[in-house]
Amino acid sequence: MMSGMAVEGVVREWHPEQGWGVIDTHDTPGGCWAHFGSVAIDGYRELAPGQAVTLEWEAVDQDGFDYRARRVWPTGAAPIDDVGETATDAFSSSVALSADQSQ
Repeated sequence: MMSGMAVEGVVREWHPEQGWGVIDTHDTPGGCWAHFGSVAIDGYRELAPGQAVTLEWEAVDQDGFDYRARRVWPTGAAPIDDVGETATDAFSSSVALSADQSQ
């Protein structure tokens, strides 16, 4: 797996309801997939279309993209340090419901 050093890019699209987006850079032709877990900012981790960002990327197959952001933050800001290797790994949750059958 090849990784890139920090490069500057622009957010092409961001889907806040799904928690992912695409960032365009010269080093990642076709776009770089980014997950909200890789956004290295304090607070709510979201980006906006047209926003200038700095990112570290890796070459992988991710949802039809050849590149995935390992860490991304607004250009000119300092990234937070708690975004790690598992930030872009899949996650899951579940809820179990039961009905009272005694009535």
